[in-house]
Amino acid sequence: MRTCSMRLLLTLVTFFLLNRCVDAQQLNDDSTAAKPAPKIAGITTVCRTNSHAEVIIGRLVRGYSLNDQGVRPNLQLATLFTDQVPTSDISREWSKTYGIPVVSSVTESLTRGGNTLNVDGVLLVAEHGDYEKSATGNKQFPKRRLFAEIANVFESSNRSVPVFSDKHLADNWTDAKWIYDRAKALKIPLMAGSSLPLLWRYPPIDTRRDAPIEEIVAVSYGSLDAYGFHALEMVQCLVERRTGGETGVRSVQCLTGDAVWKARDAGQFSSQLFEATLDRLNQKRWEKRNKTLEESVREPVLWTVEYRDGLRASILTLNGAVADWTAAWKYAGEDQIESTRFQVQEERPYGHFTFQVQGFEKMVQTGKPAWPVERTLLTSGVLDALLTSKLNGGEKLLTPWLDVRYSSDYDWKQPPEPTSTIRQ
Repeated sequence: MRTCSMRLLLTLVTFFLLNRCVDAQQLNDDSTAAKPAPKIAGITTVCRTNSHAEVIIGRLVRGYSLNDQGVRPNLQLATLFTDQVPTSDISREWSKTYGIPVVSSVTESLTRGGNTLNVDGVLLVAEHGDYEKSATGNKQFPKRRLFAEIANVFESSNRSVPVFSDKHLADNWTDAKWIYDRAKALKIPLMAGSSLPLLWRYPPIDTRRDAPIEEIVAVSYGSLDAYGFHALEMVQCLVERRTGGETGVRSVQCLTGDAVWKARDAGQFSSQLFEATLDRLNQKRWEKRNKTLEESVREPVLWTVEYRDGLRASILTLNGAVADWTAAWKYAGEDQIESTRFQVQEERPYGHFTFQVQGFEKMVQTGKPAWPVERTLLTSGVLDALLTSKLNGGEKLLTPWLDVRYSSDYDWKQPPEPTSTIRQ
């Protein structure tokens, strides 16, 4: 009888405790579900249709498809500041339609009209607008000025929140390093960069982690400042996985015109790797015109980057002949060549920008960058140095200041196919 009573008592206690656990779990789930989306301040140079501001910040407003339908990030655009307001501006229309406050200063955007920081994250998108170019031809977006205002609010509030800065940290090394150091001093979770390292690859391959890469060759197109940065990031996201991680860059050189073909013929870069990059192109435009590659390229540009551990990267901009980003590489001691094409979605909703927003959302949730900002710091500095080499007639430029060492645990995975078909 006593045994039966004890069993009954244990059963009742167990039932009571299980119910308490279920109630507690339900309460936790309910509170999680009811938790408001993190509030984000949008800081941009201009906001017009198809600008980086629209396709990045706009995903918080209109969803990933930019049409007010379907999946959207769990982030709320709380305020928006635009440095310039051209006639094509759409931010004021957003304000009327969606009730987003468009404010008159960076400080007001971050404090939401109060005296202290009042957002959970910052999207800094400074990629379009009417700004002067530097002597090297790099457009001088006010990234340092805008970031400085953000950092000042953090400092006066004794608190920092995650910041994502689109594309390069700044158009010159001095400003890029200043932003990086300021973020470190204030313990700001900082991410930057373009969508190139995140998007689709055909075939869907990556460099082997901790493998010794001997050489890499890449093909690019477009302007040297804007699209050249994309090409450098494409290369950097591949080579940073090599044995020993990133060691920094020893020197750079920019050649143009006939000097590019002379460098190729002299074996300055691997002809096999170069051919592999051409084989990965979506279109070989020179063949359709019944011309040679050399005849089709208006002004070839060759960027050579020598890393401190001996790795050599060669990037050829071939405007008029190609309109893709491709790369080919070879591992030390192996004959096999691997190559791939990096593919953007060349029509709305430009799905590759989704991956930047998702990376930012992950950082807001965890407080940790989804990929290393040092990748962007280094590519920002390399771009500045290469454009300086071009300005100086193609001289080889030693770059001891580019001693940027880091390791990356970021693992790329082929994204799902976009909402509309992209070229295969």
